[in-house]
Amino acid sequence: MRNIAFGYSTQCNIRCRHCVAADASPNAAKMELEQARAIVNEMARSKVTGISFTAGEPLLYYNDICGLLDLCRANGIYSRVVTNGYWARTPDKADQVVSGLLASGLSQLRLSFSRWHQEHIDAENILRAASSCRKNGLDYFISFVTDFSKADDTYEQFLRRHGLKFFPEPVIYFGRAGEFGRPPVSTDYRPNLCAMNPYLTPELDMYACCDGADRFSKTRFLYLGSLRSHSVDALFRKSKTQALYQLIRTLGLTAMASFSGMPAREIVQYRKCELCEKLFNTEETLHMLTASAGTGLADWRR
Repeated sequence: MRNIAFGYSTQCNIRCRHCVAADASPNAAKMELEQARAIVNEMARSKVTGISFTAGEPLLYYNDICGLLDLCRANGIYSRVVTNGYWARTPDKADQVVSGLLASGLSQLRLSFSRWHQEHIDAENILRAASSCRKNGLDYFISFVTDFSKADDTYEQFLRRHGLKFFPEPVIYFGRAGEFGRPPVSTDYRPNLCAMNPYLTPELDMYACCDGADRFSKTRFLYLGSLRSHSVDALFRKSKTQALYQLIRTLGLTAMASFSGMPAREIVQYRKCELCEKLFNTEETLHMLTASAGTGLADWRR
């Protein structure tokens, strides 16, 4: 299955202190609508099955996104929009936006929620947006970004008190969150697998992972190429067949770190995305793992 995070624009109406996207594009950028339509059609021909409109705040360009959703529906592509819910200021406004998205063929709405988002957006907006989804029959879930500290307890209680469907997601210490202090990691020796769904920027650059983007500045390990010079199909094939990407999905980062020589006590101190950066943003380690991908590395498993 081919799924992609589609960055139509990096423009956002709020500036969250934890935003991972701050690394990827310091200046706001936006695709041309006709260009985006052509890319969606090319993705359909390349058997892309799911598109998630994300990056900045997609619904700042509500009419454009509705047109792209309609195109996804026409091509049989599952669609998702990731939004901070700024638009759900009243029940009527929430219903207007949700019913419009549903009429355009949206498959699922993903609402971002955290103590950082809610410094800018009233939590009641999220409640109104989710309630409108339930009333209108639109699938939704809330992405509850957390550092798993007690500071987030009241936010989780808010979601539970209102019976909202949510999934906790760990804050990624990239972008603006790179300045945060890290609470200690409490975990066992887990494999740290990653699905690695690709991400397309408004500038038409494609990366192998939607979380890391161009974070890997020393090696550009995650960079797949540009749609200005490569086809959608070619970049997806690269994403699926590159040996180390495959091993991240199947073997996991922990085993790869162990193979590289990292002590177990050091490996468990890293969160998944940080461990990925530790391994693949160093030329020497990347070269060693690349050279071993088809030999010893693939066998470093139980």
